[in-house]
Amino acid sequence: MTAVGIDAIEIRAGKTRLDLPGTFAERKGEDPEKYTKGLGLHASSFPDVYEDIVTMAANASKRLMDRKGLQPDDIGRIDVATESAFDNSKPVSTYVAGCLEQVYDGDFNHANKGERKFACIAGTQSLNDAYNWISAGRNRGRAALVIATDTALYERNEPGEATQGAGAVAMLVDEDPSLVELSAQQGFGSADETDFLKPNQQFPSVDGKRSMQVYLARMREAMEDFASAEGDVNPEHFAYIPFHTPFPGMVRKAALLGYRNGIRDTDIEDALAEEIGHQPRREAFDDDESYREALSEYADALAKTDRYGEWYDAVIEPTLDISRHVGNWYTGSVHIARVSALKRAADEGRDLVGERLLVGSYGSGAQAEIHAETVCEGWLEEIEALNIDEQLDARYELSFEEYEMTHDAHNHDDEGEYDELTVPSDEFAFDGWGRMGERKYRYVS
Repeated sequence: MTAVGIDAIEIRAGKTRLDLPGTFAERKGEDPEKYTKGLGLHASSFPDVYEDIVTMAANASKRLMDRKGLQPDDIGRIDVATESAFDNSKPVSTYVAGCLEQVYDGDFNHANKGERKFACIAGTQSLNDAYNWISAGRNRGRAALVIATDTALYERNEPGEATQGAGAVAMLVDEDPSLVELSAQQGFGSADETDFLKPNQQFPSVDGKRSMQVYLARMREAMEDFASAEGDVNPEHFAYIPFHTPFPGMVRKAALLGYRNGIRDTDIEDALAEEIGHQPRREAFDDDESYREALSEYADALAKTDRYGEWYDAVIEPTLDISRHVGNWYTGSVHIARVSALKRAADEGRDLVGERLLVGSYGSGAQAEIHAETVCEGWLEEIEALNIDEQLDARYELSFEEYEMTHDAHNHDDEGEYDELTVPSDEFAFDGWGRMGERKYRYVS
């Protein structure tokens, strides 16, 4: 079977920056370490007034297509994953195609276009759709453009406000990929949950404590399901393990859960048993509560071992480098984590060809998915072509008052007019409203 996976990737961050331990914490009267150590966040990216999920998606896609020398005829489908859509009928992918057709010869008239929704996991689901389309031989030699784009806003003064962010990740999915090959096997954990939802509303309703519990429960189920299909989920057999990252503090919990489950009944568990004992087994306890308490105690002890700490620093910590400085991108978050890990490896001069990643995606509502990826020969060239560092360094620094204005400007119910904080250049920009209330866009040279 021909290898199918991600051939190229591009990232587009919102062009403004909010300093969380500085500007945000100071105005809130809170300890800066609540953000840097508790949430693991230093800054958030926000879109300027003329930016939105379409412009960020189109700008990431254009840079990807330019770099790969592609024209519209090379693309057979455009899938956009988002939970920030502004139309319940017309998909964001049509807007993105319309933007790109302003700057390329030809059109995307024969490309299948769609929009995926399942909270944050929709980006990975869109990858799966593209993988299946190509594997089934329905692509006729064409590639798929998969885009995860979101403006992740909470109502102001809500607990999740510090985790906000905005950006897009564009991925080219094709045969014989340069970046990573996707595994055929997947593991799922899914249940009807109400941990985070937006019932006909822009800003989410969130049960924070419940959301964390559901995230961990679905991840555990997905790992068990993947192990039943793939066999090997030993966490020390993977170069990196990118997780969905609503904030890095959540990943600390997911990583510990994954490591504990992955080493169960292995030589690693036996080696650690000399220090902290073996993992509790359900059959040794009279009730579930006692068993859960014992598991919690074991996990606390495991987290303090040198072996776990060294593994976490090598395998998990590198996946968080970008997220710490951009916040939550919903559908794009796990794909940022993948790039972060590969970028760290490139910076350290590490040879990853043939190494494997274990990718953990999650969407509230709720579903988790685990799959493996194998790093391909061209990964280093692809990662070195990214300009995400330059983007982040160039962001406009928001005052708290400007942050509030930016938040208002992207509130779908706010009809005010707001001044731009930056000047658009060589990018797509929002250009007002059409006769039927549709959003319009222009390319600014």
